[in-house]
Amino acid sequence: MVRVKRGNVAQKRRQKVLLKAKGFRGSHSSLFRIANQQVIKALKYSYIGRKEKKRKFRQLWITRINAAARVHGTKYNILISQLKKFNVNLNRKMLSQIAIRDPLIFAEILKIMELT
Repeated sequence: MVRVKRGNVAQKRRQKVLLKAKGFRGSHSSLFRIANQQVIKALKYSYIGRKEKKRKFRQLWITRINAAARVHGTKYNILISQLKKFNVNLNRKMLSQIAIRDPLIFAEILKIMELT
């Protein structure tokens, strides 16, 4: 039976992991076994983080809209229900941008729905 040398393949596989672990502290970036564990953990956290980011931004938009609505004497939940009632198809991100960048237009939107 012919001997199989795996050195090149194994070395490339390990090198890929060590490249992903670049920047980790101490032996977490230089020793393969430890680096491999840390890379797996980092990938898991990055997956979770991408999901959390969406939640955090929606929460931020709602807070901004609520603050802008309260300046004009209404509440967030009333504003959203009126938007649906009047078939205004503005999502929370766009409403938040309008509230921050152009408060006069936001006031006009509220005026159209007779909330102020």
